[in-house]
Amino acid sequence: MTPQGNFLVMAPVAPGREEALRDLLASMNSSCGIVDPQNALVPFGRFERLHFARLLILTDPTEVDIAHYRVPVPHLAPTLAFFGDCDGSGETMLAEFAGMAAPGLRQIFSFCERFAPGADLLDWMRRHQQSAAAAYVNTVGRTVRQIREEATLHDALADYLNGRANTIHEPQELRGNLVAYATARQADGSLKLSEPEPTPIGWWIGNITNAVGGAILAALITPLLLLFSPLFLWFLRRHETTDPQILPRPNRSGRADIAGREDHDVTNPYIVIGCLKPGLFRLLTVTVLLSAVDFGARHIYNRGHIGRVQTIHFARWVFLNGRKQVFFASNYDGSLESYMDDFINKVGWGLNLLFSNGVGYPKTSWLLEGGASNEQKFEYYIFRHQLPVDVWYKAYPGLTAFDLKRNSLIREGLKKRSVTDDEAKQWLNLL
Repeated sequence: MTPQGNFLVMAPVAPGREEALRDLLASMNSSCGIVDPQNALVPFGRFERLHFARLLILTDPTEVDIAHYRVPVPHLAPTLAFFGDCDGSGETMLAEFAGMAAPGLRQIFSFCERFAPGADLLDWMRRHQQSAAAAYVNTVGRTVRQIREEATLHDALADYLNGRANTIHEPQELRGNLVAYATARQADGSLKLSEPEPTPIGWWIGNITNAVGGAILAALITPLLLLFSPLFLWFLRRHETTDPQILPRPNRSGRADIAGREDHDVTNPYIVIGCLKPGLFRLLTVTVLLSAVDFGARHIYNRGHIGRVQTIHFARWVFLNGRKQVFFASNYDGSLESYMDDFINKVGWGLNLLFSNGVGYPKTSWLLEGGASNEQKFEYYIFRHQLPVDVWYKAYPGLTAFDLKRNSLIREGLKKRSVTDDEAKQWLNLL
């Protein structure tokens, strides 16, 4: 099994060069926000282990909201962010970029402060890396190669089935013909289903160490959490009842710009950014919660869903600017409206747990109630904090997370030597 990793390179844009950089990034696209996979600067389509990638200029359009708390505004200068999700480690992915797309990346990074033309590109990217506070992978071990091969398998079997739907009616016989057809295609090399690579021993060791360490830490601090829970709840309600409500209507032109970049594929990129509410209480709360989210995503929610939400491919939470700000980014299936409805209806309490620690979030009660349940206020919050993505790449356009799971089930069913009639029918229904 090949586990998935991620990378994030960030650097401030040189003063006065933001618009020129946006123009350069736009030249990489075949349509608004959707990159040409073979563009001359960074031909993402040539990187066989890359799932998703994006380039954008980070700013915080709502950072002045924190002035309502009578604290200094933590200004975030326009910052270029280059990040994505890959098979294997993010470090290895950056090395591949440095080896295969150095001229284009140098041209892009030349718009950043203190990027020297003769700098060691890989070393520079490594020095400007930022790790995620929490990261989510829909299905650990499902590689780009597997996704593409299984999509080809689905299409081949579906075409075969459509050509013979009126001639064979017994599910066992039809399944047998499909298995024989796929076996013949594999034998002549026109259909390939690669076996997974061995899982890196270092990943196993790190994963087990993280699981054991997390369990031990939880066992040690749980008594302390219980002991201090009354004090925590007192502070929580004090903050919840005194936090200012900051929910002006979102800028229509900004929302229209982002909307024009959406729904060019069945999957969309998403990113929101904002300030954390000031004070040690909120910082500690969100840090602990994100640590728990990261642990859960790594060891529990790694087989196709986070909570009951199954439409996210990859996601991450990243602290910025000395942990004064944070951004959340994901790649999700469907429209933004359906995405928000999915979260509100299925894990609204989870949204409240994390996002209520951000400035401007609708008021919550005891950290779990309220908040996202007020849909209009929640939409105002989301739209005001959302950023446009200048360049976005997806390695398997047209395929949703549901499609990926279905195609894997088709492959698994193909390997079974014998099945019941009901199992044969269920497998055929996948096609």
